[in-house]
Amino acid sequence: MREDQPRAAAAPSPGMLRPAISLAQRELVRFLRQRHRIIGALATPIVFWLLIGGGMGRSLSFGGSGAESYIRFFFPGTLVMILLFTAIFSTISIIEDRREGFLQSVLVAPIPRQTIVLGKVLGGTILASGQGLIFLLLAPLVGIHFTIASLLLCIFLMIVISFALTALGFCIAWRMSSTQGFHAIMNLFLMPMWFLSGALFPPDGAWWGFKWVMRLNPLTYGLSALRHSMLPGTASGGPGLWTSTVVSCVFAAVLFFLAGLVARKTIAADLQ
Repeated sequence: MREDQPRAAAAPSPGMLRPAISLAQRELVRFLRQRHRIIGALATPIVFWLLIGGGMGRSLSFGGSGAESYIRFFFPGTLVMILLFTAIFSTISIIEDRREGFLQSVLVAPIPRQTIVLGKVLGGTILASGQGLIFLLLAPLVGIHFTIASLLLCIFLMIVISFALTALGFCIAWRMSSTQGFHAIMNLFLMPMWFLSGALFPPDGAWWGFKWVMRLNPLTYGLSALRHSMLPGTASGGPGLWTSTVVSCVFAAVLFFLAGLVARKTIAADLQ
């Protein structure tokens, strides 16, 4: 071979984005094949919305006519519940992949751990945001109407909240080896997180102890931003739109960083 002849190019590295997209696509295919998950993630919050909104609305007043006013107030909270259920439960696939041996094969692949985090989080984010968009179709039924700007803002906020919640679910699921333990954490930690986000009642009418907890709850800011975009002027004592948006974005970035740190640790189940 002549010395001046160009050498054959080295095989390109898969990088970080391509494997992450493949993992995210796998999450979507798995979810769509399990129709009971689609029905459960969307139907359960809608039932909550109708039962709680219609029931509690008879005894609470939010400046409108009884149940109609409260079911409108509760709409953003139900949307956050859909994002929470779909995003968090999508990370159960980490436990299932570990049990089936798929995760171990991914861990030995020549890709950084952050790629696994990005793929799982992107998959959960797309699933949760898609479910949220379906629920938004019901907004006109309770008098919620969007402009192009408010709709785009609402979609952006849903993506940010879904990203943050999926990263949170990743941090929880990574160190677990059983779905039973995951569900226990869900009931103990994540549901109170939703209850104390202002989904059921506004912060300004809560007990002073709950007010402090709600101020420290990052999900409060995501819900408040959604409520500002959907129901302008009815945040009911919650933080402002831009403060809530910034806090939500920071919350998502911090959780993604923490998920990357958690993924660097190998647990005993990965060595089997």
